[in-house]
Amino acid sequence: MLDDKKVLFSGMQATGSLTLGNYLGALKNWVKLSDDYQCFYSVVDMHSITVRQDPATLRKRARALMILYIAAGIDPEKAVIYFQSHVSAHAELAWILDCYTYMGEMNRMTQFKDKSAKHADNINVGLFAYPVLMAADILLYQTDLVPVGIDQMQHLEICRDIAMRFNNIYGPTFTIPEAYIGKVGAKIMSLQDPTKKMSKSDENPNASIYLMDDPDTIRRKFKRAVTDSEACICYRDEQPGIKNLLDIYCACTGTSTEDAVRAFDGRGYGELKEAVGESVVAVLEPLQKRCEELTKEKSYIDGIIKANAEKAAYYANKTLRKVQRKIGFPDRIR
Repeated sequence: MLDDKKVLFSGMQATGSLTLGNYLGALKNWVKLSDDYQCFYSVVDMHSITVRQDPATLRKRARALMILYIAAGIDPEKAVIYFQSHVSAHAELAWILDCYTYMGEMNRMTQFKDKSAKHADNINVGLFAYPVLMAADILLYQTDLVPVGIDQMQHLEICRDIAMRFNNIYGPTFTIPEAYIGKVGAKIMSLQDPTKKMSKSDENPNASIYLMDDPDTIRRKFKRAVTDSEACICYRDEQPGIKNLLDIYCACTGTSTEDAVRAFDGRGYGELKEAVGESVVAVLEPLQKRCEELTKEKSYIDGIIKANAEKAAYYANKTLRKVQRKIGFPDRIR
């Protein structure tokens, strides 16, 4: 525990472009969590290379994501925001944990099966061992809490299993992390298939709102959003498209669902789409402007990257050295 606060860890991959769903569902909430917890927010660029990346693009996107963290309001003095690849302890601990993880456990990972199907020409060992690197990410900082969605719960469970196995062999070493259960961000669905989550990897460009979309593009995408033929603005599962638009409107304006439904009572779908589009533009324009400003402040961002990498490495290496000593690696001569 750092500064008498519980430790919380999370991260995002530096691939693709972040969507409105990523912002409203996670990033916006991270800002508030920094007040209550000692937060480590990583740009997990090491995880990104399980799929082939163009080097220049990956480097550019990683830096852009770091800037986005700051533009969204995360204070680099309160939270530790850093590139995963800048803290070598992640890779070192991952190798050690590989040796305490069983093949059968990895074979049961559903995400490996899903990603293997999508990238059949590149089923690599890194993709297979992805959950062990994720476990290292979490355990390095003696993390108490990890905000996870249902699709990542299996990874947290294997992390806990590995940590408990190690602790049972060598004595108390790792904090056993728990899933963060608290105020969660809005779950934003696809604009073209509201039964699926909005995704940055969706092949349909009209399905997702990207954080750097210009206002006209945002408005156009909402005009094309899938609704239904009921001509009734109600908040119910039977109308997933309308429900999703109302969720987005409420998340962007701070309006309650009940008040939003009352406000749009008797109005048409076109008016709803227009209002939702304008609410999203109002939220994203200041974010985009701040990103543009920070992108020009190279020395300021470089300073944050350096200082936060050093801070993350300090805490990570404390855990790594403890692990290395427990398993019998020779002491380092200082």
